[in-house]
Amino acid sequence: MNSADLQKYIDSENITAEILTMAGHTPTVEDAARELEVAPEQIIKSLVFKVRDEPLLVINNGLTRVDRRKLAQYLEVGRKWARFASPEQALELTGFVVGSMPPFGHLTRLRTLVDNAVSDQSVIFGGGGDINAMMRLTPGELLRVTGAEVVSLSEV
Repeated sequence: MNSADLQKYIDSENITAEILTMAGHTPTVEDAARELEVAPEQIIKSLVFKVRDEPLLVINNGLTRVDRRKLAQYLEVGRKWARFASPEQALELTGFVVGSMPPFGHLTRLRTLVDNAVSDQSVIFGGGGDINAMMRLTPGELLRVTGAEVVSLSEV
């Protein structure tokens, strides 16, 4: 899948979001923030986890990392049961390659957790479906569309 598929999803679901085409590939949060002229905290990452072999999407912001201990605690499983999905598993579940993954519009609807720091931003930017695309939206719209649970998952 790609940004055209994501745009169809945005249109069909009446989502207030805009896909932005970047001048080139922005492989890091810092690169994307610089290209968009925004703070790194406004860039969100959509990360696919496998928890007891069940898929889960975790949306985190900027340069922070997901604390797997907090994630496992929230889900009431041992830490070893909460692990990143492989890039191949993520692609199979979502239809999008890692590095371009939007927070919604996937092949499989995933239970979604959003780190509470994402909600602190007025505007956020996530994967736009292609490696040279980003999507602009508000945290409120993200939460509405995904039905996500807001939790504290970032490493301190």
